[in-house]
Amino acid sequence: MADIPEKAPTLDDVALRAGVSSATVSRFVNNPKVVAATTADRIRKAIAEVGYIPNLLAGGLASSKSKMVAVLIPHLVDSIFNDTIEAMAEELSAGGFTVMLGLTGVSASQTGALIRAALSRKVDAIISSGPIDSSIPPLVKRSSTLFIQIWELPEHPVGLAIGFSHRDAGRDMARFLMQRGYRRPHLVTADGARARIRRNGFIEEWQALGGGGVTNATVDIPSRFGHGRRVFADVRRLPEMPDVVVCGSDYLAQGLIVEAHAAGLRVPDDLAVVGFGNSSIAGEMRPTITTMDVDGRRIAREAIAAIRKYTEGTMLPDHPIDVGFRLIARESA
Repeated sequence: MADIPEKAPTLDDVALRAGVSSATVSRFVNNPKVVAATTADRIRKAIAEVGYIPNLLAGGLASSKSKMVAVLIPHLVDSIFNDTIEAMAEELSAGGFTVMLGLTGVSASQTGALIRAALSRKVDAIISSGPIDSSIPPLVKRSSTLFIQIWELPEHPVGLAIGFSHRDAGRDMARFLMQRGYRRPHLVTADGARARIRRNGFIEEWQALGGGGVTNATVDIPSRFGHGRRVFADVRRLPEMPDVVVCGSDYLAQGLIVEAHAAGLRVPDDLAVVGFGNSSIAGEMRPTITTMDVDGRRIAREAIAAIRKYTEGTMLPDHPIDVGFRLIARESA
């Protein structure tokens, strides 16, 4: 059930904290350069302390619905979020909403800056898959904006969570590869929190099943085709050649398969390769790529349904929405 938002701090609250007039705060919000530097510093500090979010909409629109939704994702290039974002944009536009797309990278501070910008524009909802620090929950709680975290199920979501368990996804992959007879897995994941959770889930389950040691490596976010050459070179230098490489994305798996073929190896006979995300390339490669599918379009549908309920004043679920995942066995493993 959606929380009743706390009373949002006002411009007058900032003025009182900074020891200036409300008019001075208003001038600062509209154009910080017209205020003396020392005064601007006091106002900036007061805004941060009280959690004030300026209203950047025209005054006549301040009390109405903006019909805008901010969608925040880490990146677009080689992104496993593309299907989800495309579906959201299509459905939201069809429903009369304007979509604001923001790229957070891997920085919690950049995510926070974009969230603050969206709140300032009084968007109806923020859909985010970026990293969030401790400064964000209080801001969101004081606003009337619906906040939706996607692609994960955090223990304490900021708002509504729509996603899946990355730990369970890692565990399922471990069980699948063990059942298929693989015994020397090598994990290559992006250097991000969700990828680490999947990796840890895989290792936990692998060891629980009696598997031996698991070698692993990380690549920069996003994991992509271009990482394949370096990853393959690193694999060849391992003390013992793995029999399967578990990649953090289908794009990385594709690059690794190309490198293996160039070196004269057969996939999966000499080296099996597994991806993640079920991108379009996974089913079009030769060999086709075994991967983990996440229903991004269902995430989009659930998010849109929640936004519609929220704007209509309907109660939202008080629990995360788990869309699950599906392991797709193809030719590469």
